[in-house]
Amino acid sequence: MTMKEQVIQMCKDLRLPSIRKLVNEETSFKHPEQAIKILHQVLVQEKEDRFIRAKQNRIRAANFPQKKLLEELSLEALPPQAQQKIPILKQLDFIKKGQNVILTGSPGTGKTHTAIGIGMEACLAGYKVFFATAPSLINQLKECRSDRTLRSFELKFEKYDLVIIDELGYISFDKEGAELLFTHLSLRAGRKSTIITSNLPFTRWNEIFHDQVLTAALTDRLTHKSHVLNMNGPSFRMRETQEWLKNESTDE
Repeated sequence: MTMKEQVIQMCKDLRLPSIRKLVNEETSFKHPEQAIKILHQVLVQEKEDRFIRAKQNRIRAANFPQKKLLEELSLEALPPQAQQKIPILKQLDFIKKGQNVILTGSPGTGKTHTAIGIGMEACLAGYKVFFATAPSLINQLKECRSDRTLRSFELKFEKYDLVIIDELGYISFDKEGAELLFTHLSLRAGRKSTIITSNLPFTRWNEIFHDQVLTAALTDRLTHKSHVLNMNGPSFRMRETQEWLKNESTDE
């Protein structure tokens, strides 16, 4: 591909029809070869800048509470199953297949960090991601229903490449909240990927939804062909606190 052809292709990619027209009409330039060379350099830089901005915009739009990377996790401190699965999940093939990821385990074991880390990887790879805690998502759904904008939210929600729902299980839901969450997760079942973190095993999810039939149906849909990680183990935060206290006593 000649430099001129590369410039024309970049104009198409960047949606710059006026510049593409000028390039096609070489008589527009007094020194065509020099003009094409300068345009090539400018457009390459613009394309790189837009690529970086797009990544930043996807991360911002995902609404992560903190920016956490998988590289910051201490894999050797995680349960064996998580150590094995996380490098596989990092490749993001589960998103291409529309599979779910369920992280269950005691508090402080890296569930949220892992979920955000995978979400960050997805944003950098070009996927659209949405993050919310379970309580905040249900509040948002209720507000949309009250404002009669629920259908608009549904259309956006089912199109995200990856939805991350954090802290399922810390707060139980009323009937309306449980039904709204069930409906919206069902919209994505088998088509789009969802990551859920929970401090409760599946056998105790009825404590959240207070409806055995709904709980069974939701569990069945979420776990179908999904990656389920047992994250039970010592608390990272507790170990960090103990290490901090140890250092404090040493400094004294």
